Amino acid sequence: MVSPQAPSKMSAPIDLAQVRRAFADPQRVATADFLRREVASRMFERLALVKTSPRHVLDAGCGAGADIAELQKQYPAAQVIGLDAAPQMLAAASGVQAPRSLLSRLLPAKAGIDLVCADFGDLPFGPNSLDLVWSNLALHWHPQPDRVFAEWRRALRVDGLLMFSTFGPDTFRELRSAFAAMDETPHTLPFVDMHDFGDQLVEVGFTTPVMDAERITVTYETIEALLADVRAFGGNPLATRRRGLVGRAAWQRMRDAFEAQRRPDGKLGLSFEVVYGHAFRPAPKVTAAGEAIVRFQPRKP
Repeated sequence: MVSPQAPSKMSAPIDLAQVRRAFADPQRVATADFLRREVASRMFERLALVKTSPRHVLDAGCGAGADIAELQKQYPAAQVIGLDAAPQMLAAASGVQAPRSLLSRLLPAKAGIDLVCADFGDLPFGPNSLDLVWSNLALHWHPQPDRVFAEWRRALRVDGLLMFSTFGPDTFRELRSAFAAMDETPHTLPFVDMHDFGDQLVEVGFTTPVMDAERITVTYETIEALLADVRAFGGNPLATRRRGLVGRAAWQRMRDAFEAQRRPDGKLGLSFEVVYGHAFRPAPKVTAAGEAIVRFQPRKP
C-alpha cells in the first residue's frame, strides 16, 4: 500500500508555486467557471445515488467555494470544510453561506462551513477524521496524484467516500496540436488516464473504485477567446514550460495551426475529457501488527 511518504509513481513536473500564482486572482479564473459548475452538477447527480450521511465533509481544492454551499445544503448536519492552497481563493470563499433552514438551527454548533488554507496532498487532519472527500477539477494540478489518493484515504474513516473529477489525456488536444507547430516545449499538463487512476485507487487501499469519463467540447469564435479561457483554467504550471518571449514567426505558426482546425461551422473547438471517480475506504483486513481480522456476523433469524 502506498503511503503519503512513499515515492510517487505518477509524478509530473508541476510547479505548485506557479499553480498558486495562477489561482491568486479569483477574477482571472472566474471566466472559466462555467465548466466547473457544469461538472459539479454532474458530480452531484452521481452523489445523489450514494446513500451516505457524512458528519465531516472536505471540499479539497475548493477554489472560490461554489461547491461548499451545495454540500452544506445537501448535508445540513455536517461540518463542511473548504480547503485550498491559494489564500485569495479562500478569501473569495469566505462569503459563501448556505441558506440556514429551521433544521440547521437545531443542529450542533459545529455543523456549518469552515475554511482551511493547505495543500490537499498534505491534509492538516488526523487519521479517520472525514466521512466524505469531494474534489472538483483540482486533482490534475498536483504533481503527485497517487500520494494525494493515499493522503485522502488516510484521512477518511472506514466506509468513507471519495468523489472527485479531473481532466483526462484528451483535454486540450487541439491546443497541444497547435502549439506543436510552434516548438517542442510542453504547453499543457500531462493529464493522467482514467484507468491509471482506477489502478492507483486500489493500490493505495480504496475499494470498488468506479471510474468513467465524458468529453465536452467548447467552441470559440477567435483564437484569443480560446487562449483566454485556457489561461483562466490555470494555464501552464509546468516547471519545464518555455521561458522567455516567443518569436513572431513561431507565434504565427501556432495561429496557422489553430486556423487549420476550424470546424465546418467556422468555430474553433477545445476538448475536455472529464474523468469522474468515486471509491470507498474499506474496513482493514489486518491489524497494525499484521494479524488478520476476521469478522463474524450473526445469522439472521
